[in-house]
Amino acid sequence: MFSGDMLEALADVHYPVSGSRTLPPACYHDSAWYGHELDRVFRKGWLCVGREDQWKQPGDYLALEIAGAQIVVVRQENLRLGALSNTCLHRGSLIADGSGNSRMLVCPFHGWTYDHAGQLISASRMEQATGFRECDHRLRRFPLDTCGGYVFVSLEEDPEPLGSWLDDFSDLHRRWSLEDLALGATRTFDVKCNWKLFMEVFNEYYHLPYVHPDSISQHYCEPDPPDPVFGQFTSQFGITRSNPGLLDENQDEAFPVMELLEGQERSGTRYTWVYPNLTFAASMDCLWGYHVFPLSPVLTRVVQSVCFPSATTRRADYAERARSYRARVDSAIAEDIPVLERQQAGLASPGATQGRFSDLEPCVGNFACWYAERTAVPDLKD
Repeated sequence: MFSGDMLEALADVHYPVSGSRTLPPACYHDSAWYGHELDRVFRKGWLCVGREDQWKQPGDYLALEIAGAQIVVVRQENLRLGALSNTCLHRGSLIADGSGNSRMLVCPFHGWTYDHAGQLISASRMEQATGFRECDHRLRRFPLDTCGGYVFVSLEEDPEPLGSWLDDFSDLHRRWSLEDLALGATRTFDVKCNWKLFMEVFNEYYHLPYVHPDSISQHYCEPDPPDPVFGQFTSQFGITRSNPGLLDENQDEAFPVMELLEGQERSGTRYTWVYPNLTFAASMDCLWGYHVFPLSPVLTRVVQSVCFPSATTRRADYAERARSYRARVDSAIAEDIPVLERQQAGLASPGATQGRFSDLEPCVGNFACWYAERTAVPDLKD
């Protein structure tokens, strides 16, 4: 299925990162590899699908496509979140689209109706179908769990527990009180690059003076080395010269520092990448981040979120000041996107080769090693 050269190239991606090569260019554009990647990386383990407070009321739902799987995440009447197959049990139509609130899940093709737990409760004109009973039909449920206010879904029937997948994630981020953060703003957009490129640029300091020389680069000092962690994530803390969540002209609009932060945490930012598709920056007064879904080898759907402590959202000046935080995030990503699209074009060229990691890209290297271990398997050899 894949050449020996490809597997040899992946073998050059290994710990320690200082001695590793970057991922082979084909990992970022090859269609056959993309299908394998979906099987090994997105159809196993856990995937972030959003912040828990996106689903506030019973009936709130969000329809998603993840690695070809059609899923609807819905808040049930008992206030639990559930992830259901979004494919009608009659003749396979998609049931829900986009997001919203609905008393029931109703297929628009023939009106089959399901409750928020996925149970079929109404199917007209089925009286003549021998042995048909509505109670025997229920939409498939996908495993769903939450951590740090984030919602995770697995496409596996019996995945390892989310707590095992993330291991010491909660301990490392405890003082940021991630569960208490409220979603302040979100937007969704597509970028013409491989999903890994988008996640990588958010997790390295190397590009800052070249891509963001006049917007945010001046905020950042030399970062600490990545933390030694257990679990499927990488994380790195760095001191900043000013509030990194704001542009220079808005520094006087900063919110109070989060109460539980200690020492250097009160004047810096922790960048974390939860493999494969969630990344965020936990700063002294807010959090901004992204989760992504690959649409093709060269197209990525990106969901951006900006979060604040619940107490901050109750301030009289919250709405006005929060706009400045959103402006900073939008400004930075607007500078990243053209560079990412140029990088995508370069990696697709026949002249593209594996590179090496600088000392400002250790978290990108950590991900590359994790990715190589999950995708390079002996049974793929010719």
